Amino acid sequence: MSGHRDPEAGSRSLADQLRGWSDERLRRLLTARPDLATPVPHDSGQLASRAAVRSSLLRALDQLTRLELCVLDALVVLRQTTPEGLAAVVRADPDAVAGALARLEDLALVWRSTSGLRALTGVADGLAGGPGSSGLRPVSDDPAPPEDVARRLEGLSEAARTLLQHVADSGGEATTGGSRHTVLPEDAATPAEELLARRLLVPRSGGVVVLPGEVGLALRGGRSTTAPVDDVPVLVTSDRPRAMVDRGAAGAAFEAVRRVELLLDHWGVHPPTALRSGGLSVRDLRATAQLLQVDEPTAALLVETAHAAGLLATAADAGGDPAWVPTDAYDAWSALPSAERWAALARAWLASPRMPGLVGSRDTAGKAWNALAPELAGVHQVESRRMALEALGSLPDGQVLATGTGTPSLVARVAWLRPRRPRTRAEQVVWALTESAALGVSGLGGLASYARALLTGDDPAPGLAALLPEPVDHVLLQADLTAVAPGPLESALARTLALVADVESRGGATTYRFTPRSVRRALDTGWTAVELHEFLGGVSRTPVPQPLSYLVDDAARTFGTVRVGHAEAFLRSDDEAALTELLHHPKAGTLGLRQLAPTVLISSTPLDVLLPRLRDLGASPVVEAPDGTVRVSRPDLLRARTPREHRRGSSAGAGAAAARETAKVAAVVTALRAGDRAAEARPTTGPAPLSPSGSLAALREAVESRATVLIGYVDNHGATSERVVDPLSVEGGTLTAHDHRSDDVRTFAVHRISVVTAVEGGS
Repeated sequence: MSGHRDPEAGSRSLADQLRGWSDERLRRLLTARPDLATPVPHDSGQLASRAAVRSSLLRALDQLTRLELCVLDALVVLRQTTPEGLAAVVRADPDAVAGALARLEDLALVWRSTSGLRALTGVADGLAGGPGSSGLRPVSDDPAPPEDVARRLEGLSEAARTLLQHVADSGGEATTGGSRHTVLPEDAATPAEELLARRLLVPRSGGVVVLPGEVGLALRGGRSTTAPVDDVPVLVTSDRPRAMVDRGAAGAAFEAVRRVELLLDHWGVHPPTALRSGGLSVRDLRATAQLLQVDEPTAALLVETAHAAGLLATAADAGGDPAWVPTDAYDAWSALPSAERWAALARAWLASPRMPGLVGSRDTAGKAWNALAPELAGVHQVESRRMALEALGSLPDGQVLATGTGTPSLVARVAWLRPRRPRTRAEQVVWALTESAALGVSGLGGLASYARALLTGDDPAPGLAALLPEPVDHVLLQADLTAVAPGPLESALARTLALVADVESRGGATTYRFTPRSVRRALDTGWTAVELHEFLGGVSRTPVPQPLSYLVDDAARTFGTVRVGHAEAFLRSDDEAALTELLHHPKAGTLGLRQLAPTVLISSTPLDVLLPRLRDLGASPVVEAPDGTVRVSRPDLLRARTPREHRRGSSAGAGAAAARETAKVAAVVTALRAGDRAAEARPTTGPAPLSPSGSLAALREAVESRATVLIGYVDNHGATSERVVDPLSVEGGTLTAHDHRSDDVRTFAVHRISVVTAVEGGS
């Protein structure tokens, strides 16, 4: 149902104007101000009332640009006026002012009365309570007329006029300094009291006085500002080819994915303990930075991004304590191509309210901010991040932010777009630029071409995949016990190789080094010497060097010569010399070793402590079962359950969320239309309640005539709600009808229906 009223014609109230809006315009309002739709308003009257609530007004005002705020300031002070008149006051182009007025009207902050444009009740108080955007600063919905202000200014002393001008130049606020607020002009003893007595300054709570907007307007000669307010700050740029930006960003994206995978693989075996507050300790963050070979802010960003993507959560470790471990969604994520894995991380980062930039700093109480702490979130963070990226995306092809001066110009641009809140907006914009560069969303001061799809809700993976090198399935074994990967390895091969060898260096080609310790690590997980030889021969494009073959054979020959069992623990070996060497080792004194026989030692150290200590001493022990068999196994991989909000498919998450939001808004509009029809059908004098038999008769008549009716329905709690319905059938004391509010077929118990009224114009 669309409105029938001319949008340019005046309305008696905002509710009356909303009833005349089209469905599309209502949907735009509810999308821009989602708080108005929760819970679903009964009709346009309740929607208009909710739009004037102070908390909702402040949220709407926070969405306005400096131009829109200045226009709204002037509209409140000057009351109804034309776009041309407002343009002269705020010093802006009339077309820009007309566009600002149109947006203010779409946000239901301004409505068109029969006498002209009018600001919504409460807007003046909301503007006065927040940061000023122009020199007007309205303090009430009923400002004094210009002639009244002129009379107040007449006869003002020179000292009082100087003080008044100083307050106007300082932003329109000052403190009273103990001046009396209630005093007659002739009794004023100080300039401040003279201004208060003439109502040229208005007292507020906390000893603050405010300059009324109409007074500031008079002081400026009818102008709200000394400079035009429609001049959007210009971004300072420099030249740089897009191909160079894309290559730099793609390299950072690949490294971000690799480091997140390395992090979660490590935490799957050695999870860090979660703090009581739910965060990550400073010591664990420092260890993570060393593991990933990055600084601590970047490590905090990667940890927070993995958590936002649903790849990291808390679960009980082997000791039953809460720890940060990968979720079961991580296994599916790690099997995806690199570009798709990056897309999942980038989407999560873009939509996350988390503020990793605060990690390492301290709050007002001196407490350090920890990564993954629950309170490390901000309501404006998502908007600041998106606005910064959209500003980067608006740069012409071949242009990027200039080094040094580019970032301050971007901060100024975002401050113009959102001048009210928050005070940390500048920091949030800088964080957004730093984080986007670390994650590969931007590079060298410009937005990557594939990241533009990220901002529009499309899939950025195909664009990134074209820039990433193809994964390789082989390495080049060297005679110095190293292996060189000539490119990014396939995920499964990289994990296997990291088990057998240690990463020595990274870059365009990754170098792995084989050591006795790394080979023993593979043997500890159940590999045999034959399997190791087959693996090395299968993945190398060069022959397996003889020193590497000897290293594997030597490690396998000494592996398991010492066997550890429960006694508290015992050590058994057929090699008497090996046990004798351990027994007399200078660092084995704390293990509590005693010799029972030439081939048997016992220890007072628990088994889980004894094994790593023996490995540190150079031994290669294995665990022996009671039946004498050897037990080798990879450490258990810990997994947490994926959080509920991340269980849906991540590839279509943005599109699915947008579709759900669109459907929700459409349902609210349908309910509003039904509520308006119910209000129109409601008689001026309430009808007498019907008996069940009377309701039954009226409903059957409506079914036969296919009429639309308004029913009063009493729920289980005794509350009566009004519904506009199209009766379909009445059987067994139950009404089946199409409910206009829910836009669905529902059933109603006839004995709970108290009123049945025909709706004019119903089908």
